Amino acid sequence: MSPALIALVIHFGLLSLLAFGGAGALTPEIHRVVVDQQGWLTERQFLDYFAIAQAAPGPNVLFITLIGWHVDGVTGALAATMAMCLPGAAFTWVVAGLWQRFRDHPWRQRIQQGIAPLTVGLVCCTAWVMIGLADHHWFAVVLTLAAALVSWRTRFNPLWLLAVGAALGAAGYV
Repeated sequence: MSPALIALVIHFGLLSLLAFGGAGALTPEIHRVVVDQQGWLTERQFLDYFAIAQAAPGPNVLFITLIGWHVDGVTGALAATMAMCLPGAAFTWVVAGLWQRFRDHPWRQRIQQGIAPLTVGLVCCTAWVMIGLADHHWFAVVLTLAAALVSWRTRFNPLWLLAVGAALGAAGYV
């Protein structure tokens, strides 16, 4: 195993224990490490891998697989995916047993009340980082904000927003 892959596995293994909201919620920290700190990916590659993983069917952890593949090929893809999935799954299994055992304990309610805003905060941080990486023109920022507002305040099907964004991108506006 290469030193880069060892570092990636350790980092993803630790992050997997914090993956409230899924691997996508950890995007700001993943970006900081793989782009800013280690330089394994450029910002463009990071955005492309994120977009591919979001567009592909299946779990959003595919993003991690693509980063591992970039760092060390097939071995990297497998190792990064396992590092992101196994520690978190083992931790969840242990906590689930305790969760049932202490279902009537007052601290359980407090933990549940704290996890929801934590998850929302992590997901919002991901949105903030991705907007900063992708939107380099005022029109792209306006389009992103408009799409967020429409998604938040209406029951408009988000596929139509994606279609509008794709059409504007194909026309060269974004």
